Amino acid sequence: MQNEIVKNCVVTLDYTVTDPDGAVIDNGSRPLVYLHGGYDGIFPKLEEALHGKKVGEKLRIKLLPEEAFGDYDDKLVAVEDAEMFPEDAAVGMAFERVSDAGEILYRITDIADGKIVVDGNHPLAGIALIFDMIVAAVRAATEEELAHGHIHGEDPDEDDELYEHGEHLIH
Repeated sequence: MQNEIVKNCVVTLDYTVTDPDGAVIDNGSRPLVYLHGGYDGIFPKLEEALHGKKVGEKLRIKLLPEEAFGDYDDKLVAVEDAEMFPEDAAVGMAFERVSDAGEILYRITDIADGKIVVDGNHPLAGIALIFDMIVAAVRAATEEELAHGHIHGEDPDEDDELYEHGEHLIH
């Protein structure tokens, strides 16, 4: 059984993420599982800190905004006429827009007086994140996982769910 985190292994982490004031961002209700070794499955600073760690080791890593979801960009916030949106538009709804920078996911953050505020920043942009992690398991990646660049579950129907869970927090 593999015990140490090295390139091309699958890592399972038990974790929580808080902001600098201790507010819980992600309670880690499900373990984070990723393919280690430069596959962009986890923030680079976390992957670097985890390299060489063994099952059972604990780490606390602080990521500055630029090491996580970036700085908050006021230019990605706009106030627009509600007439430009469907009648059922509601706070929290998300939609993509294509710009010179590529596709950006915008969220509706406020609706008032015939205006809608949209924000293209990641909800965690501008926030430092503190990761408390325990290495729960390490195993060799399969050839298929290496070829695809991400992990696969025991059940093929789980693959998308596992991959998306990791993407939720790490990118």
